[in-house]
Amino acid sequence: MTQQCAQTVFLVRPAAFGFNAETAASNRLQRRDALSPAQARKHALEEFDAMVAALRSEGVNTCVVDDTPEPVKPDAVFPNNWVSWHADGTVVLYPMQAANRRPERRREILDQVAAASGYRIVRTLDLTAHEREGRYLEGTGSLVLDHVGRIAYACRSPRTDERVLAQWCEAMGYAAEIFDACDREGVPFYHTNVVMGIGRAFAAIGADCVAARDRERVLARLAASGRELVGLTQEEIGAFAGNLLELSTWDEALGDSTVLVLSATARAQLAPESYARLAACTDSVLPVPVPTIERLGGGSVRCMLGEVFR
Repeated sequence: MTQQCAQTVFLVRPAAFGFNAETAASNRLQRRDALSPAQARKHALEEFDAMVAALRSEGVNTCVVDDTPEPVKPDAVFPNNWVSWHADGTVVLYPMQAANRRPERRREILDQVAAASGYRIVRTLDLTAHEREGRYLEGTGSLVLDHVGRIAYACRSPRTDERVLAQWCEAMGYAAEIFDACDREGVPFYHTNVVMGIGRAFAAIGADCVAARDRERVLARLAASGRELVGLTQEEIGAFAGNLLELSTWDEALGDSTVLVLSATARAQLAPESYARLAACTDSVLPVPVPTIERLGGGSVRCMLGEVFR
């Protein structure tokens, strides 16, 4: 049976986290603040370590890889943008827009994760040559995947190219559902996983963010999956409420179960009804505080988690 929720995740412990000016042009959720670089790194490491501990306390299999200090990689904490691991043994390497993010792709990370998780790499789909032509597809940032229905949802942005998406879908056996999604000022969201997330029994989406010409089609396709459709407001999307991920885990009382991971910022912003509907679709909810990573990095917990489907 095809699984929607991964049993294992890998994370990269950052060595030089900080505000990345190269990504800020297309990510309006990034914000500079008064923290010094040393303070930013210290807070990010504290948030990262606390998140790993929280995941492990919930029974989530975690594989942590250390970033290397050189070259400096301010966004190394977001590994889901450069690699994805699939149940058929395929590892996909993705083209990324910011040149200073490309060194994040390290072969030793693939080897470490495979060894730690028992994953056997059967095929590597390397899409990185598209970078030379200015075409990008930033992993499960650009793609929100319905693994059961084999549908890849993607909102157009400077970081999500339809031609690369078509190649990915052909190679992986998914159908593409492409749409436009913008913030209140009409600026496209940089990644699809900010706008929406799909779990085993729910689909959460900022419906008002989706362009009117696309909205009915996208919502109908999500509803056709049989999942609970949870609409998110622009304010909730801006607080990373769409940047969530449900994972498989094991609990002594429940046995095989699931946990929905989201940030404390998102949890605080979610309307009570929306939270209740999401919570009813999973076995437990795990809010984790990552305010420095969200503020300076412009991404949240889903961006920090690389699923490993075995």
